[in-house]
Amino acid sequence: MSTVDDLARLAAVIESRKPANGGDPEKSYVARLLHKGPDAFLKKIGEEATEAVMAAKDIDHGGDRQKLVNEVADLWFHSMVALAHYGLGPAEVVAELARREGLSGLEEKALRKAQAREAGE
Repeated sequence: MSTVDDLARLAAVIESRKPANGGDPEKSYVARLLHKGPDAFLKKIGEEATEAVMAAKDIDHGGDRQKLVNEVADLWFHSMVALAHYGLGPAEVVAELARREGLSGLEEKALRKAQAREAGE
C-alpha cells in the first residue's frame, strides 16, 4: 500500500461522512465538523498547527518525537477535512508537490509572486 493509497482511502471515508452524503453529526466527528461549517474545521487546523510547532520545539529539549508525528497527523487530518469541504482531496496536493519537485523553493516562491502580480493586473 502506498502513502497516496492511504490518503485516498482516508479521503473516501471523510467524503462518506459529509452530511450531504448521509454523515450523522451525532455519530461522526467529521460530520459534526462539516455540519458546523468552515469556522469549526479551520479553527482545528490552526490549533493543530500550533500544537505541531510546540511538539517540534519540545524535541529540541528532549521531548518525545512521537508527539510531533501525532500532531502532524492531526494537522493533516483536519486539512483533509477542509479539502473535502471545498471539493478537493489529497490527489491535488500530491500533484502540486510533484509539480514543485526539482524547483528550488526560492524559484517556486518567486514564480508564485510573479503569477499573483500578473493576476492582479
